[in-house]
Amino acid sequence: MTNALEERVRLYEMLERVGAEDRDALGDLYRMTSARLFGICLRICGDRSSAEDVLHEVYTIVWKRAAGFEAGPASPIAWLATIARNRSIDWVRAHGRRTMRPIEDALDVADDTPDQTVAAEQAETARRLYECLEELHAPQRDAIRTAFVDGMTYAEIADARGIPLGTMKSWVRRGLLQLRGCVGDD
Repeated sequence: MTNALEERVRLYEMLERVGAEDRDALGDLYRMTSARLFGICLRICGDRSSAEDVLHEVYTIVWKRAAGFEAGPASPIAWLATIARNRSIDWVRAHGRRTMRPIEDALDVADDTPDQTVAAEQAETARRLYECLEELHAPQRDAIRTAFVDGMTYAEIADARGIPLGTMKSWVRRGLLQLRGCVGDD
């Protein structure tokens, strides 16, 4: 079994245990995923203190909703990242501010003890993702990057580009489907 697959299986198991209200599993889940999710929160919220608050809310939501998580086409980390992204966007809306910082700032939040194997796998996945992104049509690529890196909502992107919201949603959905097919489900 590859490390990525092992990690995915461990995350499924942890979410199942968290859904059964196992506090130790929540701690394990936090240790495994908090650096990634904090990076998402920090990128969207724009400051460390706010990102920490949002991350706390993310794990509160996970505690409440883990029992409803179903193993399917979406990976556990994608489910968790979506919660972090959506909660961060909600925070930005509620506080009426958006501080944009370079994506590199979010990468500086990495765990102090990186596992070289995991880092190599992540680098390979990132390389494949960037290659696959380049294969998308420019409007799809731009919409996906703006939504998932800058944390803008589809409505904000559509408004900024002067296109209908339905068109924006279609671009992102089709682009994500192409990315999933290109990157693979491993």
